[in-house]
Amino acid sequence: MPRQRTGDTRARIQRVAIELFSEQGVQQTSLRDIADRLGVTKPALYYHFASREDLLNSLVQPLVEDFEAYAAEQQAAAPVEARELLGSYFDLAYRHRTLIQLAIRDLAVLHELKLADRFIQWRGQLADLLIGPAPAFADQVRCMVAIGGLSDCAVMIDHVPVDELRSAAVDAAYDSLGRP
Repeated sequence: MPRQRTGDTRARIQRVAIELFSEQGVQQTSLRDIADRLGVTKPALYYHFASREDLLNSLVQPLVEDFEAYAAEQQAAAPVEARELLGSYFDLAYRHRTLIQLAIRDLAVLHELKLADRFIQWRGQLADLLIGPAPAFADQVRCMVAIGGLSDCAVMIDHVPVDELRSAAVDAAYDSLGRP
């Protein structure tokens, strides 16, 4: 039987960790729980991750990198048509929905990883692109409803095919902006 490569083992650990974090919560899941589910020893996990926090950071890092790159790309491409921007934001949120759900369900994760501040920053950058840097109060509210509602749809609705969900969510977000 061929031996598993380190990258495969690392990915397997991450998959099981996400499962357990989603089932039990991050704070309630130990490395022992993850090792037991995998059928390996706890020291075997330490070979790949120094701590539960290290493992959690490895899960969140791709999300952070994607959102940072997305914000930079959108700012560099400005002006971007609003419907197109909302659609690409939906795609980004949908791609990372499992981790975002995990963070929403376990708010300590948002604080521990400073994700709340980052999400606020990213949403602010998106809002600037949608409504400009000095919008009227009513436009700010419409924009926050659009962005927040779009994100919630991408992350929380799972009983509808993604194409149908994307279309409905982007249309609703765009309509929330109050544009003709």
